[in-house]
Amino acid sequence: MKITLRQMQIFLNVVKSGHLTNVAKEMNLSQSAISMSIKELENILGRPVFDRINKKLVLNEVGRAFHKEIEPIFKKLSDIEYEFKNSENKGMIRVGASTTIVDYLMPSIICSYMSSYPDVKITLKEGNTKEITQMIQEGSIDVAFVEGIVSGSDIIQEKIGIDELIVVTSDAKLAEEKYIDELADKRWILREEGSGTREVFLNYIKDKVTNLNIFFELGHTESIKSILMNRECLTCISKISVENELSEGKLYKVDVKNFECKRDFLMIYHKDKYHSTLFEKFLFFSKKLMLQMIDGTKEINPH
Repeated sequence: MKITLRQMQIFLNVVKSGHLTNVAKEMNLSQSAISMSIKELENILGRPVFDRINKKLVLNEVGRAFHKEIEPIFKKLSDIEYEFKNSENKGMIRVGASTTIVDYLMPSIICSYMSSYPDVKITLKEGNTKEITQMIQEGSIDVAFVEGIVSGSDIIQEKIGIDELIVVTSDAKLAEEKYIDELADKRWILREEGSGTREVFLNYIKDKVTNLNIFFELGHTESIKSILMNRECLTCISKISVENELSEGKLYKVDVKNFECKRDFLMIYHKDKYHSTLFEKFLFFSKKLMLQMIDGTKEINPH
């Protein structure tokens, strides 16, 4: 598009006034600048839009048709500019989250936020920690919530809370007290490579287990739980993702001796990200709600 918003504004002001001198004074521009803008507009359109009658610019038939189309467009753009300049609670925030957080934390947070700020639109992208970190680096999302280990000098990390990883099974006999190396030859289901859950767990046991029998890898926690409840096997998983299954007796926590595997829940964003008021409000809101949920606070009240 070659026509600029400035040219539209000058055109509409000239239509309203009819005299270049008046428009130049109102817009704090020279008369020659106003005249040049009109000529450039007419060159773009390929036809004159004004008739020069008695030293006054009067719309011709082309100009009247152009004015009819342009006036509502410019008014809408002006309204949008005013609205966003004067509203801190309108816009779009692109959020990313790793799988565990998407499934068990983000839905409540986003629903609560959008109830408080109905003019804000939230888009949510899911992936493992590695994929989400890459989205931040590429600028395709504004902020993300992940677990595990994040690397990159261009990434700002803020710790939100601590998540506990536990070993679970559907086999009550396997759940009896054991050391982790005694379980290494059992069948294990783990998340795919790039998963924060997998990375933290394998890093934690690397000095205790030389060869873990991983017989299945899946990209989603719910899929792992489904297979787990129908097979004699084990997994290491976020405690918050299996609280219901544990309380209902569908899964059992394995009493692994000297096993205390924890990881940080992180909020990440690019170091060059512009911090608008809307962005800052979302960060504050999300951090507070997520911390409440991790700590098991029943009442969610971010205000």
